[in-house]
Amino acid sequence: MTDRNTDRKAWTEPGAFEVAPGVHRIPLPLPNDGLRAVNVYAVTTDDGVVLIDAGWDIPESRELLGEALGGIGASLGDIRRFLVTHVHRDHYTQAIAVRRQFGSKVGLGIGERPTLELLQSPDRSPLMGQLRHLHVLGAPGLAETIGAFVHGARPDLDQWESPDEWLQPGEIALTGGRVLEAVPTPGHTAGHLVFHDVDAGLLFAGDHVLPTITPSIGFEPVLTAEPLGNFLRSLALMRSRPDALLLPAHGPVAPSVHARVDELIDFHGRRLDEIATATSTGASTAFEVAGVLRWTRRQHKLEDLDPFNAMLAVFETGAHLDLLVTQGRLALTEEDDVRRYA
Repeated sequence: MTDRNTDRKAWTEPGAFEVAPGVHRIPLPLPNDGLRAVNVYAVTTDDGVVLIDAGWDIPESRELLGEALGGIGASLGDIRRFLVTHVHRDHYTQAIAVRRQFGSKVGLGIGERPTLELLQSPDRSPLMGQLRHLHVLGAPGLAETIGAFVHGARPDLDQWESPDEWLQPGEIALTGGRVLEAVPTPGHTAGHLVFHDVDAGLLFAGDHVLPTITPSIGFEPVLTAEPLGNFLRSLALMRSRPDALLLPAHGPVAPSVHARVDELIDFHGRRLDEIATATSTGASTAFEVAGVLRWTRRQHKLEDLDPFNAMLAVFETGAHLDLLVTQGRLALTEEDDVRRYA
């Protein structure tokens, strides 16, 4: 395995990098995104290439994907199938664009269907559901700021076409003998899937298990009950399965899924304690509690974050608060449609 697969600084460099026999990691660029890149994985089969995730549909990404495939003796036209972990733009939209040009098939988890149907609605405005929920979380000013950014924008329905196949949990046999198991891992999104190659010891983890960060929780156009509880249960499920090489969507390859899962569970346990303590300072809404906490490895205050990342922080705080209520550690009341915790 090359250093570019495992190095925390070099993992974004373009190309196709072998992570296992017949499997190459292809990092693709993202526009104006702190995540820096998204990894898609090219799996060679007897009749072409299967891609795990697809990237964001921008010209630079399409060009680099074609070049990377050329480096392993393939082309965009050789992509027979996309298996997409979840419906976020940086994972799904390029699959639709490549299908339109070359006829490849696209598979997406059945649990993503309500979100995709909303994204396909011509009456939807960007972030409509999230902005409403910011009011519930006690952040009307933040909702107004973000609403001004997206005011008048219309959804690009072409990017949100339906998949050819709604993937169900279970085995997916690829030509040549490789078998992937589609495993539901709700949390980051309601219908997130990981693809586990048990025989080869590989986990195509999407955004469920990331090696250096924790994925956003609770930020979806179709809100789900207890997203953090779902995420923690999905992590426990990964811990109960055979360990594997971690092939994440963002960040370098890591040697053990189990080791990273343990770190993520520990992080959220400590975060739950921090948030429970924060309510004792008088902070009672998710927005107020998020303002007490520190964010990112640089320990930023909420006010130091850009509006979009501040929104993610408030949503994640709300998810933690709701789980604390479920655990019986906090009480929830609603006042003027705003959730308050104590």
